[in-house]
Amino acid sequence: MQHMHRCLIFLLIPFSLGCQTVEPEFTSEEHRFRVVTLVQGLDHPWGLAFLPDGRMLVTERPGRLRLVDSTGHLQEQPIAGLPPIAQHGQGGLLDVALHPRFPETRWIYLSYAARGDGGIGTEVARGQWLNDRLENVQVLYTQQPKSSTGRHFGSRLVFDRQGYLYITQGDRGEMERAQKLDDLAGKIVRLHDDGRIPADNPFVHRAGARPEIFSYGNRNVQGAALNPETGELWAHEHGPQGGDEINVIRAGRNYGWPVITYGVNYGTGAPIGEGAHKAGMEQPLHYWVPSIAPSGMAFYTGNRFPKWRGDLFVGALRDEMLVRLSFEGERKVHEERLLKGVLGRIRDVRNGPDGFIYLLTDDFNGVIARLEPVD
Repeated sequence: MQHMHRCLIFLLIPFSLGCQTVEPEFTSEEHRFRVVTLVQGLDHPWGLAFLPDGRMLVTERPGRLRLVDSTGHLQEQPIAGLPPIAQHGQGGLLDVALHPRFPETRWIYLSYAARGDGGIGTEVARGQWLNDRLENVQVLYTQQPKSSTGRHFGSRLVFDRQGYLYITQGDRGEMERAQKLDDLAGKIVRLHDDGRIPADNPFVHRAGARPEIFSYGNRNVQGAALNPETGELWAHEHGPQGGDEINVIRAGRNYGWPVITYGVNYGTGAPIGEGAHKAGMEQPLHYWVPSIAPSGMAFYTGNRFPKWRGDLFVGALRDEMLVRLSFEGERKVHEERLLKGVLGRIRDVRNGPDGFIYLLTDDFNGVIARLEPVD
């Protein structure tokens, strides 16, 4: 009887491999999969990048860059050498990205909130990854003017196939700034990898306009990725109450905020701007009403989930879910909502070099989770 009792206890203990607990299986329209929690105990993780040696870098919004080794172990000490970072409202340490030729250059790029004349704003710096710390740190971009508000910093970092760096931002909660070309809030900017301004940026030769600007009229862009078929930058942005959008980001285009939107004012439900359409302003490929509060996005390009290849995955803070979207060209043909309420607020979505899908959750005890197919 004592031996049987011990066996029953064993059967009730979740089966695990090392520190990775195998979670229950889920069935989507195309694949069966499980969610494996790799790392726990992160403080509001925001961005994730994969080093060539199998390790991962993950940002924590309070201002720490953390290293996860190839076995999934979170190193106790944060990475040293970061620039000064201001945790203020929604701001702090945000995205992380590797230079396209990282094995050669060793550059790692960070977007974050920083203090300066006039308040706080989004900035971007790079440092060389040497001996597991950042050296030779250079600030490449400073959003101007700065502001005292704690809202809408963006920010994602994406390199395109030509090596240009795109920096997504928000309007800092001061929506009229998104339409002003002498103001960097509410814009996506494009730079060379060393911070220089490309000569063919759309507003380089316009008097009174900031030459860094690539697109404008963007409310708060917290997800961006290159379309694997076209190489163009796709991005989503938060609407107000309703009106989250997915857009193709093209040079010099005006994405409308706050003149046009599919959302309304918080609380009152009053209209914003002039409606949902206006000549000279872009229409989104897709929008959500009510809002899902999107954050993080990736086109799936791996081989582990063949029926998902080419689909767009978007994290959602509201309703705590992962959204899968299928497009034919620039026309959305299907949407599936996964993992609703399972993990929590999904802050970032990444393709892993191993073909799995990686997720970050926005929490005081945030996690890195991985979607794996069930054969």
